[in-house]
Amino acid sequence: MRVKFHQSLDDLKEKLLVMAGMAEQAIQRSIEAYRTRDLSICELVFRAEPSINRLEREIDQMALDLLAMEQPMAIDLRFILSVIRINADLERVGDQAVNIAVRVREMGAFANIDLPVDIPKLASLSSAMVRKSLQAFIEGDAELAESVLRLDDQVDEMNDAAFYALSSLIKEKPELTPQSLNALIISRNLERVGDHATNIAEDVIFWVRGADVRHNNSTA
Repeated sequence: MRVKFHQSLDDLKEKLLVMAGMAEQAIQRSIEAYRTRDLSICELVFRAEPSINRLEREIDQMALDLLAMEQPMAIDLRFILSVIRINADLERVGDQAVNIAVRVREMGAFANIDLPVDIPKLASLSSAMVRKSLQAFIEGDAELAESVLRLDDQVDEMNDAAFYALSSLIKEKPELTPQSLNALIISRNLERVGDHATNIAEDVIFWVRGADVRHNNSTA
């Protein structure tokens, strides 16, 4: 029975990694759409969303079935609980990709101008956080997960800088308000991606060490 149970845990992990790949791809596509202003890439992001949502439900159901039927203890219980939470964060990463694609589509109605914000750089950092947090999950590496938590401040700082730069541009050149506002919201979406990566990393630490480190940063 335990062999079957651990096979089920492996299957759950594999399914979560499929979900992770879909969420990562959605973010990459939305940023590529921003960079190229190719609205057909936005459509790919929109079309992928139902599959991400469906997979989220399937993973949750698998996890809940394991909790109900196997009544796991200790590290196996923490693993399943972590999968449920990581699953929710990955679905929200997909939501942020959709939000970015919506903004890129709106920007398509206006002239493509140089804005005082490096969206691709911010995207690269927040995406790296997601990748690193998932690598920590794959390897069960709490130290790698901790390194993700340290990156969150950098993402926050870049988002703050984008806010001030774009707010100043709106005051100086009101005619550029639509493009600036959309870029500002995209920056905020990417900051949220970093937050979800942080959540995933915290869940890895909880699974591996049994330590709940949520909110520690905010009280430090």
